[in-house]
Amino acid sequence: MPLITAPVVTPPDPGSGTPPPIDVPEVGYASITYVDPAGRRWPMTDLEADWYALAEGVSGLGAAPYALTSDPHPRGGTRLRHVQPQARTIVWPVLVKGADHMAFTKNWRGLGTAFTRTLRQNPDGSRTPGILEVARPDGSIRRIQVYYQDGWDGRGQTATGITWDSAVVTLLAEDPYWEDATAVVVHRETGAPQDYLVPFPTVSSSQVLGATTVTNPGDVDVWPVWTITGPATKIVFTRDDTADSFTLDMTATAHGPLLAGETVTVSTDPPRVRSGAGENLVAGLNWPSAVLWSLPPGDTPVVFQLTGASAGSAVDLTFYPRYETA
Repeated sequence: MPLITAPVVTPPDPGSGTPPPIDVPEVGYASITYVDPAGRRWPMTDLEADWYALAEGVSGLGAAPYALTSDPHPRGGTRLRHVQPQARTIVWPVLVKGADHMAFTKNWRGLGTAFTRTLRQNPDGSRTPGILEVARPDGSIRRIQVYYQDGWDGRGQTATGITWDSAVVTLLAEDPYWEDATAVVVHRETGAPQDYLVPFPTVSSSQVLGATTVTNPGDVDVWPVWTITGPATKIVFTRDDTADSFTLDMTATAHGPLLAGETVTVSTDPPRVRSGAGENLVAGLNWPSAVLWSLPPGDTPVVFQLTGASAGSAVDLTFYPRYETA
């Protein structure tokens, strides 16, 4: 007589992958993963794992906090003068358990180190943040960089600290906005030039020279990164709605004109210009009039023009949309 058996379900690897989605306060139906500075992925919403976030007490995942500056109005009330986004604090209750005391201890120490590792200094003096990733059922992912602040303490109650315990962790996000895990890339390239009259009237592609519209699907401004592929001698980038612009004159740098296949990358925040070989070319920008402009939410008309361009010359604009909430 045949037996009906339940399907075999392989649980996700606790060190990688995306945990099953659950209902998270301030977020909704989502899967959350913490990625430590070493790159290890810790699923935080897998209730079958040996560690997971407790729904009660989670906070700081909603809209970014703001500081408002206002001035008294002569006729009463105030008038808002300035809005400043503030660092975000995320409160994250976590339960940790193990099959026995040593298994619990291993998990407790490992996850604690995964959080506190964000405070260690690198050789250059910087610190590597952890990343909270919020994945939706449609596959979209938003993330935020965080640093451990405090809270990795056990409850200190009877029966805790043997095979289970919980902690209420506080994480600091210097940038309060959530970032899309998928970059938006706009590519424009010069086509091979053609003789206008041979063999018949022809117009060659010149997408890299001229106007285009860039769409930022996020909630706040983004600061794009530009990568230029030679040949080129001078590059001008203009935001058409504000007339803000900046120029990179390769002939004014120690590198000289950008040759075919060579690249130079312009970061708008922080301001930085590097060749593909790592040379610092920031002196090639037209200071002090250069404005390394941002892209606001929605559509923005932009113009970028390359002097000395020919077949293979290209411009790539890259940015990660930013959002108020997860």
